[in-house]
Amino acid sequence: MMGEKQQHLPWAPLLALALSGFICILTETLPAGLLLPMSDSLAISEGRVGQLITVFAIGSVLTAMPLTALTQTWSRKPLLLACIAGFLLFNSITAIATNYTVLLIARFLVGVVAGVLWGIVAIYARRLVPYELKGRAMAVAMMGTPLALALGVPIGTFFGNLVGWRFIFAAISVIAAGLLIWMSLNMPNFEGQPVGQRTTLKQVLLLPGVRSVLFVTFTWMLAHNILYSYIGPYLTLGGLEARVDVMLFIFGVTTIIGLFLVGVLIDRHLRILVLSSLTIFALAALLFGLYTTTPILIGISMGLWGLTFGVAPTLLQTAIADVGQASANVAQSMLVTAWNSGIGIAGIIGALLLNDYGAASFAWVMLVLILGALVVSGAASKAGFSK
Repeated sequence: MMGEKQQHLPWAPLLALALSGFICILTETLPAGLLLPMSDSLAISEGRVGQLITVFAIGSVLTAMPLTALTQTWSRKPLLLACIAGFLLFNSITAIATNYTVLLIARFLVGVVAGVLWGIVAIYARRLVPYELKGRAMAVAMMGTPLALALGVPIGTFFGNLVGWRFIFAAISVIAAGLLIWMSLNMPNFEGQPVGQRTTLKQVLLLPGVRSVLFVTFTWMLAHNILYSYIGPYLTLGGLEARVDVMLFIFGVTTIIGLFLVGVLIDRHLRILVLSSLTIFALAALLFGLYTTTPILIGISMGLWGLTFGVAPTLLQTAIADVGQASANVAQSMLVTAWNSGIGIAGIIGALLLNDYGAASFAWVMLVLILGALVVSGAASKAGFSK
């Protein structure tokens, strides 16, 4: 069995974990890109299609922590396989469902599966390698997220509009089936936490550094998604309503660049990377606020913003794994909850800001949030962001 004494990156299992993350993010976000064809096909409003994303997030937020705590003693491989099987099952149901209620139930349940998956993937990656390679292994395992956002969603949207949205969800099921077969044959297994060492959510929350990492995660994702959820109205201010795809492409490319940079540096410079990423994000927010009508500076800001988002998942999951210690799986589930809570609340705050103050207000709220995260991460030098 492949274990923790291995002195090089085990690329095959790490890429399998990355593919599982890719499937997860693609499953979550595709309805946003397929809003119109799904609305037409199901004869429902675009707003009701949008709720398919909302119920996914609700499923993750409500169940990630309790289910991860409940399964912390389980062997890791069977739990991982169960998650992949869940994506296969519920995406298949989504592909064939004609009833809106059935779709909502399937989306809620696949959100539950996603919450459990994110609670184990990062720790699985770290257990595959020795200590000095843990950060790099995390970076590889986490690259499915930016790749799904930068490439998977646009490609899925294009083909969904071309051949039908049901075909795309069916295609995700086929990919999940292939991954399930490969993992069942080749993925190494690790034991869960010993029963005598099982910890409660409260015990994990009180560990030094955990609350700091969770606060930074929540504010980072809140700030990010206020703009990301309503990027169209903001770009309209600069006359870029016909160039949303170009701006998101810039964002996606720099997201991938950020991911590769963090893979090289994270094992030695986690604290510096977190502080510098938040500082660059704050600079991007400032530029977004000052130059709402200047396309070239908006493009530069999109690039800086993407660079910082590309590093966020790996940095934050590495930080929570470090402070979570033996209870890292439970700590990861808390991070998943904080992450998805930030996404959900950002949608509400963004809508209120757009209606009451206009899209130009997004940047200034983002800046305040990021400065708060910067202060907390800077103060967490002994526990949270200490290396």
